[in-house]
Amino acid sequence: MKVTKAIIPAAGLGTRVLPASKSIPKEMLPIVDKPAIQYIVEEAVQSGITDILIITNRGKSPMEDHFDRAPELEERLLASGKTELYDEIVSITEMANIQYIRQKETKGLGHAVWCAKSFVGDDPFAVMYGDDVIISDLPACGQLCRAYEEFGLATVGMKEVTAEQILKYSSLKTEPIRDNLFRVTDMIEKPRPDQVLSLYSILGRCVLPPKIFDILENTAPGAGGEIQLTDAMLQLARTEGMIGVDYIGTRYDMGNKLGILQASVEVGLKHPEIGAELREYLKKLAKTL
Repeated sequence: MKVTKAIIPAAGLGTRVLPASKSIPKEMLPIVDKPAIQYIVEEAVQSGITDILIITNRGKSPMEDHFDRAPELEERLLASGKTELYDEIVSITEMANIQYIRQKETKGLGHAVWCAKSFVGDDPFAVMYGDDVIISDLPACGQLCRAYEEFGLATVGMKEVTAEQILKYSSLKTEPIRDNLFRVTDMIEKPRPDQVLSLYSILGRCVLPPKIFDILENTAPGAGGEIQLTDAMLQLARTEGMIGVDYIGTRYDMGNKLGILQASVEVGLKHPEIGAELREYLKKLAKTL
């Protein structure tokens, strides 16, 4: 079944990037000249997604404004003859059917996904984590959607991490299928060193069947007293198996100060307006380090 719906959980407080996130949602922090959330929405659209639900919280209204029309700005751009900028600004509002819902209590990612139940209905859907921007010529979400459509099983985006990092993430039990596709039959969240199943961890993206909502309704609070999505996915992995996609692309953690800087530098180097100048600047700077 074709995947055309996506949810973007974006209700987190952004405590790792305070004080910037006190007044600006972390999803609105820019990578060069576009906010992080726009990169995620663009990836969804390029993956064939037509309907997007962004799960927000108090103080996140700038996100809604960004994907809405801005008549005064548009008039000024047209009056100044800046038609290319006008077209770009308007196109942002027409990318997809974007809806919003507030997660009134921060009860974890599993609860945030559960809030999307009426939006999802009986359809499979992608979950695109609001902290994770993935830059790739082949949209990461689309890579997962194709795998879901082929196998009909819950599909997770995964990457190999270091032995130190895996202790902070989830560890997956994997068996190769072909190329960058794996079967996932077990997982453990934040394992101890003697519990590590592999160095593969779920990072940033997954595609889930609607049956996940029945599982979430019966999932007890886990780590931090929150409803954990990984606890529900674990049940799917053990009962029917899941597909893991070692997706092609570079992931940037936009909830992390270093991740934000890395994204700005690496995307900036490819930017048509500033790429060449930034490259020269970095070469000069590197000599002084």
